[in-house]
Amino acid sequence: MCLSLTCLSLAAILSTGVEIPDAGDALNIGWAEADVTPPLTKRVPLDGQYYQRLADTKDPIHTRLKFVAAAIQRGADYFLMGTIDNECVWGPWQDRVRARVHELAPEIAPEHVFINCVHTHCAPAIRHSGTPKGAEMERKQPDVWGPNEYADFALDRAAAAFVEAWRGRKPGGVRRAFGSARIGHCRLALYADGSAQMYGDTARPDFVRMLESEDDGVEMLFTVDANGKYTGVFANVACPAQVMEATYQVSSDIAGEAREKLKKTYGENFRMLYLIGAAGCQSPRDLVRGYSDGFHGWNAETCALLSDRLVKCITEAKPRAVETAPVLRHEKLSVTVPRRKVTAAQVAAAEKALAAARAVKPDKAAWDEFLAVVHKNEAKGGPGPYDDKEMDFINREINKAIVRRGKDQVTNPDLTFEMHVARIGDVAFATCPFELYLAYGQSIKARSRAKQTFVVEQCGGTYGYVPTPAAEEARGYGGGVNNGQIGHEGASKLCDAAVAGINGMF
Repeated sequence: MCLSLTCLSLAAILSTGVEIPDAGDALNIGWAEADVTPPLTKRVPLDGQYYQRLADTKDPIHTRLKFVAAAIQRGADYFLMGTIDNECVWGPWQDRVRARVHELAPEIAPEHVFINCVHTHCAPAIRHSGTPKGAEMERKQPDVWGPNEYADFALDRAAAAFVEAWRGRKPGGVRRAFGSARIGHCRLALYADGSAQMYGDTARPDFVRMLESEDDGVEMLFTVDANGKYTGVFANVACPAQVMEATYQVSSDIAGEAREKLKKTYGENFRMLYLIGAAGCQSPRDLVRGYSDGFHGWNAETCALLSDRLVKCITEAKPRAVETAPVLRHEKLSVTVPRRKVTAAQVAAAEKALAAARAVKPDKAAWDEFLAVVHKNEAKGGPGPYDDKEMDFINREINKAIVRRGKDQVTNPDLTFEMHVARIGDVAFATCPFELYLAYGQSIKARSRAKQTFVVEQCGGTYGYVPTPAAEEARGYGGGVNNGQIGHEGASKLCDAAVAGINGMF
């Protein structure tokens, strides 16, 4: 059963003359990896914060950036999944990669190719943004990598990796496993007045609790060749790879460091796809306990510690991995959900607040003031974050977003996005282009008929956060209208679509 109108049936493939992948019962698996670290012939801008950072000229690279590709095929069913060490996957960029892959290997249909990211905040942008930082990054600077230039650079290497994985696929098998690694934690502190703050002070007298829960579970799917040798692993972790986010170094963060450590044990050709689970409310920092062993959560030492935990989890899970049948199915779905709405009263209040703020100082002055505080905090040293999301500039951005939504929701009340669901043996995958709060991933996993379910966020697009009702009410970062396209009503339909898509394959 093909749940997507764009899925190619066997008859359609035959009628178009496109070569059908090799028939038979074997599960064919291919891996490839490409280096997408930009040459240091120019300064490297680091995406992921409200303000622009240019990599340090003296020590610019912490870990190199990679694009990892996996190709899975059995008979006429197949998909190609890629992970890039970047802050996001911009939808138009993914479309360009797909087109290039199809050009290089016409037998690969574009809708069978999808890409997610590790969400590092230490890589160049591959998209444009409407923020003051974005305008600065997009201004032509001959000595700085611009978004368009880096997007072209990464595109060529990503497409080549996909084709290499596809053409290098060989008969093999898959083995599922589950383990625990203490990596991700809720990053939103809830206070007695009902408000929440990202990375808020938990030592305050009015601190109540962390707003959301956390999950140290790691879903794993190992791949093996015909001789039983391990060739790679899909690792689903409920935490973005962003320990290094406030630094001035290029970094693939936890994901890249763990990949390289695994190679030392299993060989240079062993690959890992770091797949972020539902983790829109998570970060690699324990705000309740801190790091009593001296790791404060924002530096290279912490990155090494957490990547060690992930590698240990994977290594210990390997002997208990359970072989699963070579069943393979993949569907690309088109899902429509309601966008998060704002009321007329909210729009009026936002317009009033903007007018009052601008009567005191123009928007440019608020931006300059925000930057001054950032750089003052950086100069003090120590852990981040260095920006203050309670400042006037941020409040203006929130109110601007509310006003824009008020106008846009009349003509665009719904949002349609791409979701991929796949079955490999008794394991399922479901993707989305959002930063889902943890609770939604738990809902999908609990309702899935698969033995293990991988929920993969930030795949194929960048539509912002999907908060819970509690987060919407608490108004912390990630919970506001300015931070995403849909709210809990849209999230409910998203979960239903993922569960229906998965369960329809079992």
